[in-house]
Amino acid sequence: MKNNNSRRMFIKKSSATAAAVAFGGILPGFSAKNYNRISGANEKIAVASMGVNSRGYAVATNFAAQKNAEVIHVCDVDSRAADKCIDAVEKIQNKRPNSTPDFRHALEDKNVDVLIVTAPDHWHAPAAMLACSAGKHVYLEKPCSHNPNEGELLVKSAKKYNRVLQMGNQRRSWPNVAAAIAELHAGVIGKPYYAKTWYTNNRASIGIGKQAAVPTWLNYDLWQGPAPRRAFKDNLIHYNWHWFWHWGTGEALNNGTHMVDLARWGLQVDYPTKVSSTGGRFRYQDDWQTPDTQMISIEFGNKGMITWEGRSCNGKNNEGTSTGITFYAENGSMTIESGNAYKIHDLKNNLIKEVKNERVINTSNLVDPAQELDALHIQNFFEGIKTGKAVISDIESGHQSTLLVQLGNIAQRSGRTLHIDPTNGHIKNDREAMKYWSREYEKGWEPTI
Repeated sequence: MKNNNSRRMFIKKSSATAAAVAFGGILPGFSAKNYNRISGANEKIAVASMGVNSRGYAVATNFAAQKNAEVIHVCDVDSRAADKCIDAVEKIQNKRPNSTPDFRHALEDKNVDVLIVTAPDHWHAPAAMLACSAGKHVYLEKPCSHNPNEGELLVKSAKKYNRVLQMGNQRRSWPNVAAAIAELHAGVIGKPYYAKTWYTNNRASIGIGKQAAVPTWLNYDLWQGPAPRRAFKDNLIHYNWHWFWHWGTGEALNNGTHMVDLARWGLQVDYPTKVSSTGGRFRYQDDWQTPDTQMISIEFGNKGMITWEGRSCNGKNNEGTSTGITFYAENGSMTIESGNAYKIHDLKNNLIKEVKNERVINTSNLVDPAQELDALHIQNFFEGIKTGKAVISDIESGHQSTLLVQLGNIAQRSGRTLHIDPTNGHIKNDREAMKYWSREYEKGWEPTI
């Protein structure tokens, strides 16, 4: 990315740094000095955290709580969020991190090993790609990208720079969830062929926004980053950007990604053959653009299918849980609930096994529903960095899962049933739908490898 001389200089410096550490490293991409610093028994992985409001605050403080990590840069365009996070991190690790509003300056720090990306969706892939090119590993919150083209670029970037890039679909690391999938693969209910996933909530109206002066605490230009410039409105920041296509990806990627990822994992499928979607913004008449009610159907030929039901404005539970997944198979069904728990029923609906969650998980807490369990995902990421072992949610897998719900949104926005090439996930013979495969970028901010 570059939209002025300083950005060009930043990329030049970052590329030079990446090239320098790529030669002579004990692990690919590491210098001996960097490797020694993080691999010793008492050494820590140095982290920069980008986007520390709400969920970003929870992730940053969770990293700070890990004994083998240290948060050394806190990066946010909101000075209030940055100050709050810096104070919290200091209390946890007894060392105050640097306040680095522009995360790109943190990438210039040779001591940084990892960039956490918990900024809004339109920044996910571009920021992660910049980090890879600067020689940093990336912990990337879901969804991994704003659109399918970015996802493919991200996979290529991680491979080119040989970086460990873990997506934050943390449930893959929750022990009972992983045990459920293992039982499913072992045939506990026979061959599964259908996975029903869902998410429910009671979100209020966001109203009709008014153009307003940018608050003094906000760097709105950097917040927009790669997205074409739009005037600031008083109902956009924070969180409501999720419901605008320009910056967000709707409930399907905001929460659907988690369960659709488990569905794909459980069914052992990759790319689909057909995707359709119905829904709309029904509950309120306001600025909210993405669906508040949506049904996505994802077919995998004769291998099976996945559906996702999203209800943003009616929190009635399915199967007694606000978010979850049920696998249907030859000999019964398995339901993985919102927490770290699952149930197995036979074809006569008799409960034949129940594994309960031994930890408290509050899925209505949008900031930090399961800190202890999510730490397992972080440690899996660290293991990948230190040993080279494949992480449980590598970026190729993360892209495949993200793509499924992206295709659902494309089907919704184009009003078309999409026919998909099952070898690569690309839409076949549909120019109208392909308009949503990528996006327009602010001039000079286009993500490149």
